[in-house]
Amino acid sequence: MKPANATIYHDTNRPKADGSCSVKIKITFNRKRIYFSTGVDLTTDEFEKVFYSKRKTEDQKVIKSTIEYFENKANDIIKKLKVFSFEIFKEHYLEYRNVNDSVSYAFDKYIETLELNDKISTASCYKCAKTSIDKFHKNLTFADITPRFLKKYENWMKIQGNSITTVSMYLRSLRAIYNQQDIDKSIYPFGIGSKKYTIPTSKNTKKALTIDEIGKIYNYESELSSAEDMAKDYWLFLYLSNGMNVKDFCLLKWSNINNNMLTYKRAKTRDSRKEPKNITVALKPESLAIIKKWGQPSLNQGAYIFPHFEINMTAKQQRKVCQNLTKIINKYMKRIAKEIGIEKNVTTYFARHSFATVLKRSGAKIEMISELLGHSNVGVTENYLDSFENDQIQKETDVLTSAFKKSS
Repeated sequence: MKPANATIYHDTNRPKADGSCSVKIKITFNRKRIYFSTGVDLTTDEFEKVFYSKRKTEDQKVIKSTIEYFENKANDIIKKLKVFSFEIFKEHYLEYRNVNDSVSYAFDKYIETLELNDKISTASCYKCAKTSIDKFHKNLTFADITPRFLKKYENWMKIQGNSITTVSMYLRSLRAIYNQQDIDKSIYPFGIGSKKYTIPTSKNTKKALTIDEIGKIYNYESELSSAEDMAKDYWLFLYLSNGMNVKDFCLLKWSNINNNMLTYKRAKTRDSRKEPKNITVALKPESLAIIKKWGQPSLNQGAYIFPHFEINMTAKQQRKVCQNLTKIINKYMKRIAKEIGIEKNVTTYFARHSFATVLKRSGAKIEMISELLGHSNVGVTENYLDSFENDQIQKETDVLTSAFKKSS
C-alpha cells in the first residue's frame, strides 16, 4: 500500500464564469482522493506561468509561495500521522487553519459547538448566515471585513430579495463570530459613526391583540376535540402563561406545577453563562381547564404534561415536533381570527406580545412585566409592548386641558 501524499491540483473540470479554475491540494491514499481549496483561482495560462515560467513577476511568486505553503503543510501532517485516515487528516489539516483568518472555519467551529449543546435552532440560523456569506465572498477572511465590505454585503443581500429582518440576522451572526476572535479593536468595523458600519434594524411590527380581541378568541366556539379546538386552547394557554413559547410549552412537566402556580426556566436561557431566571405563572381556572382537557395525567412528576415530547427524544427531534405544532397552531389561529373579524395575522408570537401589552395597558409596571417574561433587562421588554389604545390615550391626556374649562 502506497503512503498518502499531497499534491497541487488545478481543477480545470469546473471553470468559473471568468475562465479561472480553483487550485486545490489533492490528498491521495489507497486509490482514494479528497481535495482542499487553497483559496486561489487561476486560468490555465496563469497556472502555467506561476509554476513553470522561468521569469516570474512578484505577484506570481507570492501566489506560488501561497499554494506551496498549503501543499507543504498537508505533507507535514501526513508525515506526523502514525496511522493515516482521511478523517484524522482532515481534522488536523483544518485545525491548522487560523480561525483569525478564515471566517468560514470560525462559523463551522461555532456551529459545531451549538449542535453539541443541542442548540439546533440557533445552529441552523448560523448555517444560513454562513451559506449567504460564502455565496457573496468565498474564502472570506476577517481582514476582509471592513465597513465598506459590510455595506456591500448588505446591498447584495437586498438585491437578492432578502428582507431587512434576514439581512439584520445574518449580519448580527457575522458580528457575533467576529466578536469571538482576538482581533485588534482599533480596526473593529461594527458600530455607530462615519467610519463604522451599523447593522440595519427592521421596523418592529407590533404583534399584540387587544383584550376585546382576545375575548373573542376565548368565546369562539370550535368543534370539540378538533385540531382547531386544540390550537385555540393551546394559544390561550401560551397567552395566560406569560406568553410562553411552544418549546417551553412542550417541555412542561408535572413537577413544574405546585399549588396552582407553574414555575419553569426558559429553554432559550438554560445554557447561558448567567443563572437562568425562574418564570412564575399564576395558573388561572381557564389554564387549569386546558391542562385537564389536553394533558396526559401521570403519577410520575418527571412526565411531560402535554403529549408531544417523549423522554428520549433528541434535540433535533424536539425541534421538528415544535415546528410542526407551531404550524398547526398558527394555521388554525389565522382561520379563527378571520372568522371573528380580527384583521391581524395571529400567530404564537401574538400570545407573548399580547400578554405583555395587556398588562401594560392595565397599569402594570414594566419592571414586573419584564420579570414575568424572563427578560434580562427592561429594554428588551419594551420591544414587546404595543402602544396604548386610542380611548385610553384620550382619557389619560384629559389632564392637559383640565384647566381650560370656564369657571361658572
